Amino acid sequence: MTSDPVVDALCRPDFYPHHPASVELVQTHASYIFLAGDFVYKIKKPVRYDFLDFTTLEKRKFFCEEEIRLNRRLAPSVYLEVVPLSRNQQGTLVRGEENIVEYAVKMRRLPDDRMLKTLLRANPADLEPIAPIARTVAAFHKEAQTGGRIDEGGSLAAIRKNTEENFDETKKFIDVTIARHAYEFIADFTRAFLSANEPLLASRVSRHHIRDCHGDLHMEHICMTDGVVIFDCIEFNERFRFIDTAAEIAFLMMDLDFHGYARQADLFGRTYMEHSGDTQAARLIDFYRAYYAYVRGKVTSLRLLSNGLPAAARDEITTLASRYFDLAYAYAARLEKPVLMLTAGLIGSGKSYQARSLESLLGARVIRTDVLRKEMLGITPSEKHADDFGKGIYADDITERTYARAFELAEAGLRAGHPVILDASFGDRAKRKAAGRLAEKVGVPFYVLDCVCPDDVVVKRLERRARDLDNPSDGRWEILTEQKKIFHPIDEMDACHYFRIDTSDRPERLRHEIVRTLKMRELSGQ
Repeated sequence: MTSDPVVDALCRPDFYPHHPASVELVQTHASYIFLAGDFVYKIKKPVRYDFLDFTTLEKRKFFCEEEIRLNRRLAPSVYLEVVPLSRNQQGTLVRGEENIVEYAVKMRRLPDDRMLKTLLRANPADLEPIAPIARTVAAFHKEAQTGGRIDEGGSLAAIRKNTEENFDETKKFIDVTIARHAYEFIADFTRAFLSANEPLLASRVSRHHIRDCHGDLHMEHICMTDGVVIFDCIEFNERFRFIDTAAEIAFLMMDLDFHGYARQADLFGRTYMEHSGDTQAARLIDFYRAYYAYVRGKVTSLRLLSNGLPAAARDEITTLASRYFDLAYAYAARLEKPVLMLTAGLIGSGKSYQARSLESLLGARVIRTDVLRKEMLGITPSEKHADDFGKGIYADDITERTYARAFELAEAGLRAGHPVILDASFGDRAKRKAAGRLAEKVGVPFYVLDCVCPDDVVVKRLERRARDLDNPSDGRWEILTEQKKIFHPIDEMDACHYFRIDTSDRPERLRHEIVRTLKMRELSGQ
């Protein structure tokens, strides 16, 4: 029993004309939802938040009617009617048009086993539902209303209002659910992106890509039954629904990514753009994915403000919110344009670890010569070779062939539009200059990451590496000693294209600075 007699009445199976065997009550921050056999009834709580107002019966009736009208665009067979709830002379709650005390949205219940989240959980490799969903969303966007007040949702002022509101509301969660460096970077990235892309955003409005969308397009609102059914759109606030169609598809792509379905996310985006013809959307996808991941991080973090949360629940909420903020950071950091970066340093200096870390942050492709050398020779990368320095598979001619092949692969990756990291020792100044000429030839920025590390730390790393049977490196202390003799100091680079990183002393700090530098230069057109 609750303190609300209307809720209590709808919890009883005998209230419903179809007499369900049982009724399950589900609550959200703004609604009571009653799962009653083959049907679902939903009433709105008399609450007010910054983004919605259900405080009067008249308003609740209006938004019930809006929920029906708007959701019938994508789920016409699900949303049935608005049911007026009245009290009869005996004070019993009944359906009726007199003495109305509440309104309920009546829906047909969808099968749980056909929900997209259920299907993908059962078969994470399943791509079959994705193309029909993309085609359905593309067709919906084509017919959705546009123009007038709707266009205002795509204005630079409206987008800035939304993003700045997010940053204001998450200050209290810095170093709780979001690291300070991530908060500052995402905020700076967002502001720089909007300033750099003002003409693009204006063209989205003029090309009628700002539409009356669904507004809450994620996996839990998609069911694969009788075709594609997409339900539970935003009815309570036009601001969340009058958005760029690129934002709408980015929301679902982010949700798929977050749950581990990156292939499905990529297929959805590509299929949507193919059927909508909106290839311009690709330039906005990562921005809006970062935006929606950040929103999810914010909304999840706000749950921490509830009183009386058990410690276990607080930990769970904190972890979930942090995952969303980490994803937002990853989208914001990803480079949209190609650059060439090379690592340089002695054996055991941590080059490969830094390359892998930057690979995930920048969305880059790493070409590792330790692996490439052995692949070229038909050797399993993990196979150990204790050759003397400059001998065997590390003879000069094989090294020259390895670097030449690495440059070929790097050029192909750059011309395909990908950032590339060349992971090798690059102790020879001539090879570093050759990499610089390659970047100049392709017309991309060039950077060197100089990795250094104290010898005592290197010794421990090399000892661990020798025990790691999967590590492709054959580096040993005696090789390091010889390598030091011929390593050319990196003194040919100008300061703005050179990074030096001590990999033994919290290198993540400099990695974040590298990400910031590269991303801000990209946005400023440098």
